[in-house]
Amino acid sequence: MTVLEQPDFAALRHAIRVACASALGEMGQGDRPFRLQSWINLHDRGGFNSLHLHEGSLPSGSFYLQVPSGYGEFVFRDPRPGVIHGSVKGAVPNGQSDIHLTPSDRLLVLFPCWMEHYVEPHDNDEPRITIAFNALDSELSAKR
Repeated sequence: MTVLEQPDFAALRHAIRVACASALGEMGQGDRPFRLQSWINLHDRGGFNSLHLHEGSLPSGSFYLQVPSGYGEFVFRDPRPGVIHGSVKGAVPNGQSDIHLTPSDRLLVLFPCWMEHYVEPHDNDEPRITIAFNALDSELSAKR
């Protein structure tokens, strides 16, 4: 859970911290101290991630290290009941629709922890590699 603490990832760790701090600032939480939790997702042919969210985190995200052809898309689903059960459907504001993100090498994706998401199956013998992360509240982490 500390991949980004490795010296080889110092520049990436810095970029992710800046992105998370910017997002927290936009949320009115600019001075909130946080630490990063990080891990590697390595998907061989057929690899995927099921629908989930990152409960208890601040922003969460992924950095795409390697995206060969045959990648599966990164898909977001808005879990808010008003969107899911509303009468407006499709890719319009406040409409119920999955958002498909096409990954590419060196893409950094940041999203709120409550945003449900999944990764479609990978269809290549060369692996798809991402570093996933959560920004965690430093004060709450210290109390646990």
